[in-house]
Parts: sequence; structure tokens; C-alpha cells
Amino acid sequence: MSVSSLNTDVLDTAGSNPRALIADSRLARRFAALRVENRAALVTYIMAGDPDPETSRDLLERLPAAGADIIELGMPFSDPMADGVAIQRAGQRALAGGQTLARTLERVRDFRRHDDDTPIVLMGYLNPIQRFGEDRFLQAAAEAGADGLILVDLPPEHGAALTTKARDLGLARIPLVAPTTPPERLPKLLAQGDGFVYRIAFNGVTGTRRPDIAASLGESLSELKRQSPLPVAVGFGVRDGDTAAAVARVADAVVVGSALVERLAETGMEGALALTRELAESIHGARKSES
Repeated sequence: MSVSSLNTDVLDTAGSNPRALIADSRLARRFAALRVENRAALVTYIMAGDPDPETSRDLLERLPAAGADIIELGMPFSDPMADGVAIQRAGQRALAGGQTLARTLERVRDFRRHDDDTPIVLMGYLNPIQRFGEDRFLQAAAEAGADGLILVDLPPEHGAALTTKARDLGLARIPLVAPTTPPERLPKLLAQGDGFVYRIAFNGVTGTRRPDIAASLGESLSELKRQSPLPVAVGFGVRDGDTAAAVARVADAVVVGSALVERLAETGMEGALALTRELAESIHGARKSES
């Protein structure tokens, strides 16, 4: 069965076409604009509520002007199994400061009052969503102005129902693809995907240092593009401008999380914004250096 036929199984609900909402989303418009510019997107990850609610709010609002094309907003959770020490500590700081899922959604709503263009993708784990109520969460996320979801611990075998509900509301389900994803499983992941594909650069947790990330990506990214029309973002291990530029030459987007979270913890908001500007500059010039 092809990817397109798998997708069709979850297209229509009550005669509507949820995929049409996704096709005209902020994510789709952003990637279309970047294709015209011939450059990759910079996707910045921050944890909602870290290091405190006020700084987190201000940083979220200032990231687009510093060069972030898409923002991943972490939903703090006490047991983030796929995250390294930096993001674990960020989640702990946020939870200690009183950050809740409801407050994270309110932060998105506040952001939308002055920025209706920058896509926001909520990233986290299923447990807080189940406690909040799955249907209630999806409705609230869509109403707040979120554009997509990355749920680290929701496999495609159990994700079809949530994917359908999310699509009905115009929320993209971003699939995570690992280097060890079996070829026979890839169509299932991609069939539930919208917005973009998140390609994990290597096996391990977030924040691991791997300076040779781009060198091993070429063939696997080509295979993803053969099987899906979605843009491909690469994350895990991108920590500086040189690595970001190397990834930007082969991928549609570069995700930076732990390095930004660490910089925020070490030097505050201005330091995190300075790193964002450095990464954006490197990504903007990556493909120009090849022409």
C-alpha cells in the first residue's frame, strides 16, 4: 500500500477535507516562502516556562526577529525519556516555576496576539495530554494558534485516531524518523505526517555532540523525499553555526534545541537571542556559498 493511499484513509470526516487545512497552514506557507528564497528554515526549540514565565514569554516573542522561522515550544514533563540533561533541567525549572499545560497553551495564545505568521509546533509527551484530556487539548491547542504537534512517545500504531482529530482542527502531526526506523515502518510514520518530517540525526538523546552530522544524511534524506512530499527537518546535535550550515545544505530545516536551552541557562535571554542570530546567519548563507 502506498503512502498516498494510507493518507486517504484518514482524510475525510463528516464530508470535510482536513488535509486542506494543513495545506494552507502557516507551516506550508513558511516552507513555500523559504523555497523561493532557496534556504532552509531555522527551527528553534525552547521550553515553555524556562527559566521563568516572564523570560520564557519574552524570549518566545523575540525569537522571530532574531531569525527563527519556526518555533518548537516544549511542553514540560517530569519524565522526558528522549531528552538529554539540558532539556531535562529546563523542564524541571519550568515545572518548579508553576508551568502547566494550560499555561503553555495560554502562552501560544498571547504570542498570536502580535504574530500571526510564525508557525509554532508543540513538542512533548503523551502523558500530560492524556491527563489534560486528549480532545480538550487538541481543541485548545488549535484555538490558541498552535500549528502542529510532535509527540515523542506516540507510535503510529496507536496514533491514527489522534492524527485524524488533529487534522480536523488543522493541527499537523509531525512524524519523527530515526536512523534505525525500519524501511517497512516508514510508510506508516509518513502517512500520519503533516507539516514536515523530523529526521533525528543519530540515535541517542537531545544535546549529544556530533560534529559530523551532515556527512551521514544524504542518502537517508533522499529516501525520505522519494516517499513523502513533506519538507525534512534535521535535529539532535546541531550546536553551532558551522554545523547548522552543513545541515542546511542538505535538509529543508535545521532544528536547534539543547544548545539554545543551554545558552539561555548560562547567559540569559540576550545570549540565547545572540545564538539564534548566529545560527540564522549561517543558515541564510549556507546555500549561497555553493552557487
